[in-house]
Formats: sequence, structure tokens, C-alpha cells
Amino acid sequence: MKISDVVAFMGHQVHVCRYREAGTLLGWMGRDLSGKRVLDVAGGDGYWAGQTRKRGAHAVSIDLARGKMVYGRTLAHPPALIECDALRLPFGEGSFDAVLSVCAIEHFDDGGRSLDEMARVLKPGGEIFMSADVLSRADSWPKLRDAHKAKYHVQHTYTHESLGKLMNERGLDLVRHSYQFRTPAAERLYLSLSTYGGKVGFNAAAPLTPLVALTDRRAPNERGSIVLIHARKRA
Repeated sequence: MKISDVVAFMGHQVHVCRYREAGTLLGWMGRDLSGKRVLDVAGGDGYWAGQTRKRGAHAVSIDLARGKMVYGRTLAHPPALIECDALRLPFGEGSFDAVLSVCAIEHFDDGGRSLDEMARVLKPGGEIFMSADVLSRADSWPKLRDAHKAKYHVQHTYTHESLGKLMNERGLDLVRHSYQFRTPAAERLYLSLSTYGGKVGFNAAAPLTPLVALTDRRAPNERGSIVLIHARKRA
């Protein structure tokens, strides 16, 4: 295994939330993606799109971060990496069977426009698998909330209801959703790690992942720090 793959693994999978977050979305997509055309919107170095390629997909990852994509080309299973704006995708209507987007929509000035584009390039019956910042209780810790939003350029937050409404307006039906970091303690942990720890903190907290997952399973699936969405485009 190349050093670049080790670094990518550490950054994407040895992480208190990212592996469970993206891993759940990939689980919903299925293990056999043979022949499927998958687009990862704002995929950075394309790591997660590369995981769909390992499952047989024809994978494309788009982003504006050229440096990340140059790095992504060094990975073992790189998807096609295209530098472009998520609000103006350079693909025709119905080009993809599935769209993946891991915690990206909250960074866009116009989340609705990004969903317009995702829906447009998705074929009828195609599916969207995405996650977004919710920060359900962030107002309880305004300093942590503001620091998190500033550090990660969070423009908007969403719930499954608000995303479901936006998707319905674009011909997409919500299939299922799941919240992560559901309890007050877990959400404060998430905000504290993002504010004070950054990538190092999230990786250092990876041993807490089973505990967070356990508390999530015991809490109602109604709120949390991150929401995962699975939707399908109407015929």
C-alpha cells in the first residue's frame, strides 16, 4: 500500500464520524455497484467515490479544490476527477444512476441550486445518498456553534424535513434518513472536536466511535449533528 493510501485511510476512515457517516451511505448504495454510474459531488480527493469504484461503479468525483484532486490521482482506486462547480455540473440530464455527497451541501451558498443540479444529472429512478450538518442543539453552545461554522464555512444547516421538502420540489422522494450524534452529550462532543481538535481531534477520538454509535441507537432518530439522506428520483 502506498503512503498516499495510508494517509487517505487515516483521514477518511480513522475518524470519529466520517467512516460511520460515509460508510452508512455506501451501505445504503449496496455492495455490488457493477456498471452503475456514480457521481460524488464535492468529493475532495475522490476517496469515497473510489470506494464505489472498488464495488464496480463507473465513478466520477467533482470539486473545486484542485490540490485535493491532484492528490486523489495518487490513490489506489481513483475515480475520474473533474474540477468544476457543484452549482453548474458539466453533465447532461440523466447521466448518473446515483449521486453521493458527504457533508457538502451546507457549504454551498445556494443549497437548492446544488440539488437542482444533482436532480438534473440523475436518471429517473436514480438515487441520491447525502449527508449534511444539522447541529440540532447548537444554540445551546453558541461559541462552539459559531466557531464550527466559521472554521468549516458552514452556510446553512438542514434537517431531514427541510431536505425532504427541497427534494420533493425537485422530483425526489425521501426513502430514509438517519441522524448521528443524537444525544446532547454526543453533539457537544462533535462541536468541541470540530472547534478545538480539527482533523487531529476527530482522528484521536476514533476510539469513541462505538460508544457514539451505541448512544445513537438508543436515542430517537429525530435530531443530531449530522443527517444522512437517501432519496429517489421519480420516474
